[in-house]
Amino acid sequence: MSELEALWLGVVQGLTEFFPVSSSGHLVVFQTVLGVHLEDLVFDVAVHLATVVAILLFYRRRVGELALGVLRFDADALRYASKLALATLPAVIVGFTARDLITAQFSSPMLVAALLCLTGGVVFTTRFTRNEDGAREPGWWAALWIGCAQAFAILPGISRSGSTVAAALALGIAPAAAAEFSFLLGVIAISGAAVLVLPDLRHASPDALAAIGIGGVAALASGLLALWLFVRMLRTNTFHWFAAWALLAGVGFAAWQLG
Repeated sequence: MSELEALWLGVVQGLTEFFPVSSSGHLVVFQTVLGVHLEDLVFDVAVHLATVVAILLFYRRRVGELALGVLRFDADALRYASKLALATLPAVIVGFTARDLITAQFSSPMLVAALLCLTGGVVFTTRFTRNEDGAREPGWWAALWIGCAQAFAILPGISRSGSTVAAALALGIAPAAAAEFSFLLGVIAISGAAVLVLPDLRHASPDALAAIGIGGVAALASGLLALWLFVRMLRTNTFHWFAAWALLAGVGFAAWQLG
């Protein structure tokens, strides 16, 4: 992989991780179109990890409050952190029991195209479920269902942010609270995935490590921009516009594969 290709893939990751259009799906699309073949998921997870840093920076005040609250055994902070832990369980179970099956799907472009279209349909539902007067925090059952949506989004082509926010809105959570829970939940899920592939970095060449570094910086910068736009579009009731992007990406990629 060239440095320019790593840069482009990093930008794609940063934008699509937070935009509800599936970062993993878009990485498959760009890798296929550019003819880039990555070993395992090392680069993919590395640029995902860069977006974790973007989340921590964007929500630094909330993260700080939660961290201090947990250390002080504050009831509200402990409850919220426990809900994040509960919502993480479905993805952990799926990740450990079906890792090889999931990895194999990254080499199935037509499946990715179909799942991108499905993501478009899921995101479009937010046009009808958004409620500014909704709950400011998920309940226990809501947290579990949001976690199930995240587990489903392990498949390439299904947006993690889109599916979890759509689930939260459908369950009566206010838009800003839905975004916050989704992205803080993502910190746990993405970091956990990174831990699983970190041993593979020992076998990476210097050129591969350089590509990972360039991609990571690009993902961090574009991710911060995407987070700001994501939250803004939720507040202005234009979030469902992303559905067209996912649908066009899915149909276009399928047409390119068949052409």
